[in-house]
Amino acid sequence: MTRPTNDRAQADHSRPLTTDPGLVRVEAALRELREPAPAALADRSLVAIGLVDSWEMFSTALGPVGVAWNGRGVTMVDASEDATAFEARHRQLVGRPLVSGARMPDRLRQAIERRLSGDRRASVPLDLRGRAEFERDVWLKTLEIPKGEVRPYGWIAAEIGRPKAVRAVGTALGRNPVPLLVPCHRVVRTDGTIGQYSLGGPDNKRRALEAEGVDVVRLERLSAGGIRFLGSATTHVYCLPTCHRAQRISDRHRVGFHSTAEAAGAGFRACRVCRPVSVAA
Repeated sequence: MTRPTNDRAQADHSRPLTTDPGLVRVEAALRELREPAPAALADRSLVAIGLVDSWEMFSTALGPVGVAWNGRGVTMVDASEDATAFEARHRQLVGRPLVSGARMPDRLRQAIERRLSGDRRASVPLDLRGRAEFERDVWLKTLEIPKGEVRPYGWIAAEIGRPKAVRAVGTALGRNPVPLLVPCHRVVRTDGTIGQYSLGGPDNKRRALEAEGVDVVRLERLSAGGIRFLGSATTHVYCLPTCHRAQRISDRHRVGFHSTAEAAGAGFRACRVCRPVSVAA
């Protein structure tokens, strides 16, 4: 007895699977393909879904920095001098593989360039997976500090509802994987001195602030004299020293205060923009 013929198994594979002329041409073209997929295609696909990072260099006031990114956002900013050092730093901070074949989307590149120039309105997506909630709270609050101004560690702690966690705020800022984009250089010690900086130490922090227009020498002079706040004798409002309102106070109307209690006792009220009362909290 003969077995039934399997028409599908016996089909002539040289014949087209469709009679539509357009599809026949496409099918024929696909059959003629001989080139393998580009070697970097797999890497680009992994970068796009956030399983692997890529990186590019950007110019900043501190010199060239490398920016690692994936399809979810920026993961690291670092001033390592060469690719090997950058990869080692990335492995330490991020822990994902790093490749160099993917092209950064134009929209992301433009947003990064705007943010690096000090534009807070530029929305740069950040990939902070695996980071502690407290650290993310600290970094997101730091994003609110305007260009050309600084805030003390204690201000950050109070603003996120953890007024006693000043030291922990400093630790979180030291672990900031995306300095300049999250401007931790704009956070100083509660006594007004500059403090440390994860992207090259105090000297780089000073350079970054001066590039944004902060008079660091004046800030340190006020700190040395114990002056933490500046008030206006005309408005009776007191501010943190770099608040844009404080910068408009003329010399003859400027009043210095050592504490919020001293300012309140003199009949001054706290600025609603820079919120100096957060430092006292």
